[in-house]
Amino acid sequence: MKGSDYAEIPAALRERIQDDPWVRTLGIRYLDLRRGYCRVSLTLQPHMVNFQGYPHGGVIFSLADVAFGAACNSHGEPAVALSVTISYLATVGPDATLVAEGRATKQGRRAGFYDVTVTTEEGTHVAAVHCVAHR
Repeated sequence: MKGSDYAEIPAALRERIQDDPWVRTLGIRYLDLRRGYCRVSLTLQPHMVNFQGYPHGGVIFSLADVAFGAACNSHGEPAVALSVTISYLATVGPDATLVAEGRATKQGRRAGFYDVTVTTEEGTHVAAVHCVAHR
C-alpha cells in the first residue's frame, strides 16, 4: 500500500506525535503521517558519523524508531515498543538524506506489528526493521 492509502488522523494527534524533542534535536522531518503509517527523513550531519566516516548505526536506528513510534501511536492509543530488530543493509555517505517509512502489517487489540524500511532518497536500501508494539 502507498502512504496515501492509509486513513488521515486528527490534527491534534498529529501535532502531539510530531512535538517530540528528540525529533527536533536530530532534525528529522515528517513527510507523511497517517493511521498505521509514517514517513520521515533526515539529512545527515557531520556529527552523525562514526569513526569510519559512515552514518552511526544509532542515528539510522533513531530515524527508524521515530517512524515506528509515530505509526504505532497514530491509532490514538498510547503504544510502546516491545521489540525492534534492525538489519543494516548498506553504508552510505556522511551527507546522505535518509528516508524511513513505517507501516503497520497487523494491529490487534494489544499488539501491533510494523515494518520500517530506511533508504536513501535515491532508493538505496540502508536498513530493514521489524517492530512489535504493545498498547
